[in-house]
Amino acid sequence: MTLIQLTNVEGYSLAKSKMLFVCRDCGGSHTKWTGQCNDCGAWNTLEEMRDIASTAKSARFENYAGHRSQVTPLKEVSLEQLPRISTSLSELDRVLGGGLVDGSVVLIGGDPGIGKSTILLQTCAQIAGSSAVLYVTGEESLQQVSMRAHRLGLNCGDLRLLAETQVEAITQHAEKEKPKVMVVDSIQTVHTQQLQSAPGGVAQVRESAAQLVKYAKQQGTAIFLVGHVTKEGALAGPRVLEHMVDSVLYFEGEQDSRFRIIRAVKNRFGAVNELGVFAMTDKGLREITNPSAIFLSRSSDQVTGSAVMVTWEGSRPLLVEIQALVDETHLGNPRRVTLGLDQNRLAMLLAVLHRHGGIATYDQDVFVNVVGGVKVNETGIDMAVIASILSSLRDRPIPQDWVIFGEIGLAGEIRPVPHGQERIKEAAKHGFKRAIVPAANAPKKMEGIDVIPVTKISEALEALL
Repeated sequence: MTLIQLTNVEGYSLAKSKMLFVCRDCGGSHTKWTGQCNDCGAWNTLEEMRDIASTAKSARFENYAGHRSQVTPLKEVSLEQLPRISTSLSELDRVLGGGLVDGSVVLIGGDPGIGKSTILLQTCAQIAGSSAVLYVTGEESLQQVSMRAHRLGLNCGDLRLLAETQVEAITQHAEKEKPKVMVVDSIQTVHTQQLQSAPGGVAQVRESAAQLVKYAKQQGTAIFLVGHVTKEGALAGPRVLEHMVDSVLYFEGEQDSRFRIIRAVKNRFGAVNELGVFAMTDKGLREITNPSAIFLSRSSDQVTGSAVMVTWEGSRPLLVEIQALVDETHLGNPRRVTLGLDQNRLAMLLAVLHRHGGIATYDQDVFVNVVGGVKVNETGIDMAVIASILSSLRDRPIPQDWVIFGEIGLAGEIRPVPHGQERIKEAAKHGFKRAIVPAANAPKKMEGIDVIPVTKISEALEALL
């Protein structure tokens, strides 16, 4: 297909859009459809996509807001804080960085049935009392949305509903309604009439999201996009979708558990890795204002293989329990199984424990679990993992009023972690009496808790034993 060059009245070169075929696996583009992608060799992965060509507006250098773009010195840029819309859910506001920002686009994903539509319907019902809200559903009928609102006991009299999947029709209705907040459930069901491919494909998701993002920036409307996830847990569709939006939130939680966690993996208006904790009830999602108490609901009897650490999630500390089980193996290769932390990290810690601590586990199966379904990605979990493994291996319980955190290096040194003193204060607030921490994080004076600073793994093992 040839590219036809045009010239507008101002003399700028324009181009008609041409059709490309993009591989949904590797992103390689082709000028015509073939059964196999020439870049990655995958079969039947090419999908039709419209090549974004220059338009009259882009030729006149117009930006999202419809104004002529110009260069501005940094010192002349206003530092006025962006106004925010409260969702009336303090945990969700925390994850968003303080509330919704006008013109922002938030992508929220999670497993089916985990509560994405429920929490957004609760949020819309609260905001609709003071601002115009439009809820666009592409997966359910209006009756189904109304039945859910009635079941949850929500007052949604002022909430506007729309059942539509064509993005051009959605933006036309939105221009008439002029909502302050809009929800699109879900982005995988939305399609544009400019492409012939089926909804949910790479091209359709990217082009539909681009139009919604453009509308949000032009009109100042905050938009929630609901996204499906793949079996690996990643958001379905092109990776560029996460780059186009302002915030990406993930719903986490086990299907058999009533607790749900919303984690911000990207946020242009707040902290990354911020957590919001909720409990699923028959009336929807209820906020958990003190999540540390939930994750530390242990039995009164002391058990082996259990240690408590303080992790830092976003802008607040969180106490979680680390459990380990060490058992003699009958296999040629001992198993290393983890839930809630990186399995490669466990293998590294076991090697350091053997090399610098003199404790071997090459003939033991090691299982490590973070209680409550929390995923800890920071290195401050290292000392707690080693402590729980040692407790299980030696069959010696760690006192329940002890807290342990710190990073372990390959040379056996104990390295400091960010916000060390704030973590110790959080532990003291929950009644812990002793803390084994890196020496660089130990405060000069801390009332209510006995702080034991350590610099090497040998010192940590001595304090534990």
